[in-house]
Amino acid sequence: MSTFYVIGTPIGNLEDITLRALRILKEVDLILCEDTRVTAKLLKHYGVSTPKESYHEHSKSAKIERIIELVREGKNIALVSDAGTPGISDPGSFLVAKIREACKDEVTIVSVPGPSALTAFLSISGAPTNDFTFLGFLPHKKGRETLFKEMDESSRATVFYESPHRILKTLESLVKMVNKKRVVVGRELTKMYEEIVSGTPSDVLQYFKSQKEKVRGEFVVLVFPSS
Repeated sequence: MSTFYVIGTPIGNLEDITLRALRILKEVDLILCEDTRVTAKLLKHYGVSTPKESYHEHSKSAKIERIIELVREGKNIALVSDAGTPGISDPGSFLVAKIREACKDEVTIVSVPGPSALTAFLSISGAPTNDFTFLGFLPHKKGRETLFKEMDESSRATVFYESPHRILKTLESLVKMVNKKRVVVGRELTKMYEEIVSGTPSDVLQYFKSQKEKVRGEFVVLVFPSS
């Protein structure tokens, strides 16, 4: 029987990988990577020479069929993303679903827990996080304003990811539509310039507008009631 491992990898700091993850990456027959060039840096750092191939959101059905055939042949395969845990706002969840459907009793799917920007951020946000909604990346257009309206009306905290290209626009929308709540923004988590910024939407927007050099890297945003 084949084993398909879903492995969490560092979101920035290469030291944030488990001993178990490193052992399995060395032992499997193949590592599926979101971007082989990104994963190659991690593998080289730890002396892992296992063959690797790409699997990402643009992979065609032929690639998925080939992966399924490898599973049926008894190959042990690891799936990693560029950063964090595959399947969390990531195309890995689709592949796992296809393997479960096609292979059933021919494969064991195993989680090898590791870093996640979501949990890393929540742990240092200082906000109440016993009850929250996670949205992944917000849609670029359709449905975006509806989500901001729901954040404004919700009694739960809301967490989502944002890119450096859209963070200012997102903060402007929060000022316009969710201005009575508090916002916490995390950027460059686990890296040298890790930073947490909190306050009203207006406060946080002004902070990044006045320091444009900090509008870079990946962002995690938390919106929660002020009382």
